Amino acid sequence: MRFSFGDAVLDTARFILERGGEPQHVQPQVFDVLSHLIVNRSRVVPKTELLDTVWGDRFVSESTLTSRIKAARRAVGDDGITQSIIKTVHGRGYRWVAPIEELDDPEGSQDRQRSDPPSQRLEQRIRFCRTSDGERLAYATVGSGPPLVRAAHWITHLDHEWASPVWQHWMEGLSRGHTLVRYDERGCGLSDHDPYDVSLESFVHDLESVVDDLGLERFPLMGLSQGGPVAIEYAHRHPERVSRLILVGAFVKGRRARSFTPQHHREFEMQRELIRLGWGRDEHSFRLYFSSVFMPDADPQLWSDFAELMRRTTSAENALRLFDACLDMDVTQAASALDLPTLILHGREDMRIPFEQGVSLAALIKGSRLVPLDTQNHLLRPDEPAWAHLLEEIHAFLAEGQSDESTRSPRLGHTVSKNPAP
Repeated sequence: MRFSFGDAVLDTARFILERGGEPQHVQPQVFDVLSHLIVNRSRVVPKTELLDTVWGDRFVSESTLTSRIKAARRAVGDDGITQSIIKTVHGRGYRWVAPIEELDDPEGSQDRQRSDPPSQRLEQRIRFCRTSDGERLAYATVGSGPPLVRAAHWITHLDHEWASPVWQHWMEGLSRGHTLVRYDERGCGLSDHDPYDVSLESFVHDLESVVDDLGLERFPLMGLSQGGPVAIEYAHRHPERVSRLILVGAFVKGRRARSFTPQHHREFEMQRELIRLGWGRDEHSFRLYFSSVFMPDADPQLWSDFAELMRRTTSAENALRLFDACLDMDVTQAASALDLPTLILHGREDMRIPFEQGVSLAALIKGSRLVPLDTQNHLLRPDEPAWAHLLEEIHAFLAEGQSDESTRSPRLGHTVSKNPAP
């Protein structure tokens, strides 16, 4: 939705604030404050509601909210004296008082999929299930058509990712012609935040729980980054259910499992310390390190967006537990035992997971094909050529095997016919 007021336009779908036609840099929390006040402009929004909406279950002081209100006013040309746009209602909260006009999305918007008319905008459907050890997992389906299941990776949040410029193009691109299934791993997002077990074994059980709850029998499986080893291990244990395997920026061994030098050990210990000390801080300079490693070839605004998304996803304690679980993963044996159509995509200059890990996977998995991508980003930007290359390869790979996939899912509401083997 796009809202116009004065010389400004706020686009909640594209996560953009413009003034005089020029994009404005605003922190994600400031944008959320503006969005919530505009959407609820017919009433006074209590401070407690803003705190719950923007910060969730994380405790922050009222002064933090006050500073974001101040920044929000400054971003739209208001101030605390005139209060011509955001009015303070003492003792209660804040109210949007400037006249608002709701605008239609402009034709030809760069952020709309060219093949999707405005009436077919994506909608995600969030559901919950229980794992074999009793943990609550949140999962979401997006799009329509045959399923494509994406194994969870390090730190996710189904809700906040939905409007994030870091992930939005992934969901739109991967759900084109398919029902994309993704879920929050234990300890993250909308899933339970105090899991007893955090390990590769528990991650595989989580994937089992989601596909069983959906009633999927046979489907293509995708693993991105840490989700790669999870997908490999699942395919090894359930070869009858995985029709095709897609690995993007994945690895055979985690950093600690493959580290042989003191320098390597110092590097991941430094990262562990950054998580321990800086993850939960309101000031996100600590988390910007991870932004710069995951997306070195991105602008500072995208780094800031990713840093804020990481904080929202989970606590510092959980982030560290999940990070440690990644460090120790080793799926060499499972990968060596696989024999199924597998597409491996990996950035030649990937700064997070070395390209050599993609090469190792291709050497281990029978029936695999390695596609190098011309990028140094671990998480690809929507405007870089490597992103279009990745989508083209994935959709072509899925189309090759679609006639061999067979499943009926009452939850997904579709049937794919299967051609009998000759």
